[in-house]
This record gives sequence, C-alpha cells and structure tokens, in this order.
Amino acid sequence: MKLLLTGLNHRTAPVEVRERLAFEEHSIPEALDRLRQRPGLLEGMILSTCNRVEVAVTAEEETDAGSAVEGFLAEARSVDPAVVTPHLYRYQGPDAIRHMFRVASSLDSMIVGEPQILGQMKSAYAVAKERGAVSGFLDQVVTKAFNVAKRVRSETEIGESAVSVSYAAVTLAKEIFGSLKGQRVLVVGAGKMAVSAVRHLRRAGVEEILVTNRTRERAVALADEVGGSVIDYERLHHALPEVDILLASSGATSFIVTEAEMRTAIGKRRNRPMFLIDIAVPRNIEPSVNELDNVFLYDIDDLGKVVDSNLKGRLGVAEQAELIIGEEVTRLMSRLKAREASPVIAQIREQVEQWRVAELKRGRAKLGTLTPQQEEGIEEMMRRFSNKLLHQLMAEMRSRDQMRSQETTDPE
Repeated sequence: MKLLLTGLNHRTAPVEVRERLAFEEHSIPEALDRLRQRPGLLEGMILSTCNRVEVAVTAEEETDAGSAVEGFLAEARSVDPAVVTPHLYRYQGPDAIRHMFRVASSLDSMIVGEPQILGQMKSAYAVAKERGAVSGFLDQVVTKAFNVAKRVRSETEIGESAVSVSYAAVTLAKEIFGSLKGQRVLVVGAGKMAVSAVRHLRRAGVEEILVTNRTRERAVALADEVGGSVIDYERLHHALPEVDILLASSGATSFIVTEAEMRTAIGKRRNRPMFLIDIAVPRNIEPSVNELDNVFLYDIDDLGKVVDSNLKGRLGVAEQAELIIGEEVTRLMSRLKAREASPVIAQIREQVEQWRVAELKRGRAKLGTLTPQQEEGIEEMMRRFSNKLLHQLMAEMRSRDQMRSQETTDPE
C-alpha cells in the first residue's frame, strides 16, 4: 500500500485556476464516493479551501494512483487536464506525510501561523470519516497530523501575532481612506471569512455595517453579532452607491458584481473612491472592475502579497516548527516500518524453527540411538545456531532501515 497526495495551492496556481478546481462543501461527500470508485484506490480525503485543493489517497502498490487522482479531479470539476496539471504538486510516502504535517501546522498557509487551516482540515477529515473514505493508514496519518499541529503550537510561538487575510484587507482599507471612522461597509456573505473581516472592521472604527446574504437568517445572525443592519439580497446592486467598502465573501459560483454594475454605482457616487475586497473563491467580483477610476479591488491573492512582511518576521519560528515536523515524520516512519517488519520477523522465526526441527530429525536418523546428554547437546547446538542466524538477520534489517531513514532526512 502507498500514500499519495496531489494538489495545488496559492503558491503553485493563481486564483483563476484554484477557483475552477475548488469543491463546493455540499459536493464533497459524493466526490469522495467517486474518488474511491477508481480502481486501486483504498482511502481518500479532499481538502478544499480558498487557497488550496488537495486530494490524499492510499492505493495498492501496483496502482498508478497519480493518474487516477488527476483524472478524478479533471472529471469531477469538468476542467481540461492541460489547464490544471502544470500547477499540481505530487507527494508520496514520507514526503506526503511531511506535507500534511506542514499544512495542519499552518506552515504551508498564505499566513504562517493562522489557525483556520487546522479547522478546515479537521472538517475535511470528519466528512471523509463519516463517508467511510478513511479507515486505515490515511486515517492514522491525518490523526497524527492533528497531534503534530498541537505540538507545534504549544512548543513554538507560531500563532503569536498571526495576521489573517481579513486583517490584511482592513489594513489596505486604512491606507486608502486614512481612517475608517464614518465609512459605510456592505458585507455580502455570512461565512467564517466574512465574520472575521467584519470583526476587524468594527475594531478599526467602522460604525455602520450592512449585511446581506442569500439566506436571510444567516445575515441576521451576523448583523446581530456585530451590531449591523440587514438588507435584502435583491437590493444588493441598489445599495452599492451608498457604501464606501464592499466585502464580498459569498458562495456564489458566478460574479455577483460586474464591471457594468460597478460603473453605474461609481457614477452615482460622483467618483468618490470605493474599496472592494473579494475574498471569495470562486471570485464574486468581475476582475475588470479594477480598471475603473476610483475603484480599488483586491482579491485573495493580492491580500496575500500584503502580508509577506509578516511572514518574513516569523521565519525563525517557522524553522523551529520545521524541526519538530521533521522529528515527527521520522518517528512515524520508524513506527510504521516496525509494524511492517513484525509479520516478516515472525515468518522468518517460524521458518528457521521448522528448519531446525527438520535437521534434528535428519541428524537423529543418521546417528542412531543417542544418550540423553547427547540429545541435549545437539539440541542446544542447533538452538544457538538458529539464534545467531536470526540475530544477524535482524541486525541487517535494522541497518538497512536506518540507512533508508537517513537518506529521507538528510538534505541534498
């Protein structure tokens, strides 16, 4: 059995590629069923966030798992493989384990140290577990990843002063408006990213917040939490000229604000500047909106660039976390190899014992009648020989395992 992880993230693929491969939350259970129907695939888990789409599987040794997963992605998301394949990364065995540990510990996140990815990974695992898609080796690896993430957070300062994409958006808004006091904000969507952004906006001094969502109950809940007001989703475009900041974070699969609609809105504002934050994947706002005068549009990739300085400031902490992850990968691989070796060792012991008994019978037949002392002497001699043989075999196996482990952990 082998472990394989295939995916793309904010470093390997632009947002226009990521949004084409992203899975809607409600579609993942059925997608897991289709994934496991691929010949040779045993377990599977799908992690789909704003910044990454990853598929982890275990497969039979003779299976071309990489091609199976890539075929699944192209089919499930109805995309041309030629568009997606150049952006994919592929990890196997220890490298796949290391990658999952790094993702869970937020070392592979756009914002190193952010806690959201661990929750997203736990949700992906829960869905796969409920669907019966993880139950063996992959289950052990993912569960271990959660423990490693906990250790990284407890033994390092990886989460200290961690910024978020929503915080970066508020920082940009301050740069454009100077002060956010007196600015009116319209929030489209009521998910976790929207909630986080609204909280930052409120702390930054925004006094008037409007909330809209396709499901009105969720809009009401968010508005109540932050002291905002709800507007009907159908009034979204009528409200655009009345707001200074638009935060889009809905689950819509097509643009909810187009260039033409924004051109009309900015005209009614008499060209007073407007700040648009699109943190949705797929994107909610047509990218060409950014070409309009006095309109400042930032998507999730733009916000990632804003926080680069914060990432550099935590490189030392990240290096400490990497050492922990390297240690945990080595420890897990050693434990897995020991488990694999146990049945082999038992088989060897049994085979040697069978040989010992058979040789004793042959010896007795040739030697004839023996005294009790002679019987005991021959028995002891054969036992010592078999024990020495087993000891040498075990030492050789341990030596080879150590050499392989060194090869996977030593830098090139």
